Amino acid sequence: MMKIYPADILLPDFSAVDGKKWACVACDQYTSEPEYWERVAKNVKDSPSTLNLMLPEVWLGESDVRVPPIQAAMKDYLSGGVLTERKSSAVYLERIQSDGKLRRGLVCAIDLDDYDFSVGSSSPIRPTEKTVVERIPPRLAVRRGAPLEMPHVMLLVDDPEDLILSRFAGREMNAYSFDLTEGGGSVSAAFVSADEFDELNASLKVLADNAIKRAEKNGGAPITIAVGDGNHSLATAKASWQEIRATLTEEEAKKHPARHALVEICNLHEESLVFEPIYRLIENVDVMELADDFEAFAASQNGRFPAQTFDMILEGNNVEVTIEHPEYTLPVASLQHFLDEWLKSHTRALIDYIHGEDTLCRLAAREACAGFVFEGMSKSDLFPAVEADGTLPRKTFSMGHAADKRFYIECRKIL
Repeated sequence: MMKIYPADILLPDFSAVDGKKWACVACDQYTSEPEYWERVAKNVKDSPSTLNLMLPEVWLGESDVRVPPIQAAMKDYLSGGVLTERKSSAVYLERIQSDGKLRRGLVCAIDLDDYDFSVGSSSPIRPTEKTVVERIPPRLAVRRGAPLEMPHVMLLVDDPEDLILSRFAGREMNAYSFDLTEGGGSVSAAFVSADEFDELNASLKVLADNAIKRAEKNGGAPITIAVGDGNHSLATAKASWQEIRATLTEEEAKKHPARHALVEICNLHEESLVFEPIYRLIENVDVMELADDFEAFAASQNGRFPAQTFDMILEGNNVEVTIEHPEYTLPVASLQHFLDEWLKSHTRALIDYIHGEDTLCRLAAREACAGFVFEGMSKSDLFPAVEADGTLPRKTFSMGHAADKRFYIECRKIL
């Protein structure tokens, strides 16, 4: 049976270290805004900060120059007393987002042998969207040889009865409490002891049993935990572990710290977690040809799922297309399947992924542009869709705004 685990959590002494300067948003945010990261660096100055322990992906192409100072900072924080270790613990946190809503989470460890990002995986922990394996090597270069990891991975459990996180209600927030930088809201946290994990894993088994029943009804392999954010970072941790494991005996592999990864587990049904659709924009096209081909595709489908309707915006003019018998659970999956094939033979066309219907309509009003509007995925559809269809298309949904993504706070030794 898959389990979650306590870990040896590393944190600074927040009576001596400014938490607002210590915490830093996930590296895969603001990738087109180097000025964001420059502002954060200017604010941090010489203070201890997780900014010094990570590489913003806006500068991923500069890994050769930037990684050595990052790994040196990790060693310095470990040897210089910045970080202190709390053995065999977890962290329950309450994040107040930029919109004022509460999001709860549990920072703990998973066994990377329970996670598989490969296509067709049936592992109990797996991604919701397709992993782009080409994105792993540059991230692996950052992790390879690093003595520490910091989680920005957010995993989701389908827990409508709130079996896991509700047990922590009313805890004294004895780990940390501070505001976050750049409009990120605030965060407070409490330590969770190892002796609480028997009950936590008993609750997780209930969710795993529910997943088996759900998958028997909908088809496919059951999924107990889904990767909501940070899949490529988790995939990198897996790739790193596979490299390390190849050098170990079976007994050594059981004990090596890189076998596990630190993550934050969240409840899919948390009110603050909002799924927003990501629309498709096609540029440099003959819009009528695209419309005709999509209508032909829609007519060719002979699946078992409920009808799906799309609003095509063709240079500002709207055309409605319905797939009466879809072969995929979600509208976005049907559309992406069509576009992936269509774009192979229309090499001048460009695809973009657009947040917000108003923005899409404005962009699709231009010459030689077409937009697709469709019904977004409800949260309750996520696990059944992954079980039925496998991993979902890239950019199926957006889970929250950049400022509300996970901030790096906790660390853990991996070497």
